[in-house]
Amino acid sequence: MRLKINWDALGVTTSVACAIHCALLPLFLSSLPLFGINIIHNLAFEYGMIALAFVVGIFALSHGYRDCHHRLLPSLVFTVGICFLLAKQFWHQWELYLLPPAVIAIIYAHYINYKLSRTQHNVKNH
Repeated sequence: MRLKINWDALGVTTSVACAIHCALLPLFLSSLPLFGINIIHNLAFEYGMIALAFVVGIFALSHGYRDCHHRLLPSLVFTVGICFLLAKQFWHQWELYLLPPAVIAIIYAHYINYKLSRTQHNVKNH
């Protein structure tokens, strides 16, 4: 039996994990620097999360585009989300304003891709 990965679901999961990291982690782990541990605003971790969201998103959206729906809308919405994520890395003072639209755009891109792929898949099967 072959394992089939739902890349859109994985993309939504990584986006939500990123949002939880950015929103809740500072609240619960603000005492870590007292112990010499700093993962809050750690550039390597931040860019790693962005890279993970990007790689998973590229796989999911390219599969949907190439094999199912041939529409650019999910990729455009995803690109906007990634741009917002990168912008928050450069303009830290605007992070709280840049993060929500980034996460919403990325999740919405996966949702659009999923819906378009399912609609096209159902059309092909009938």
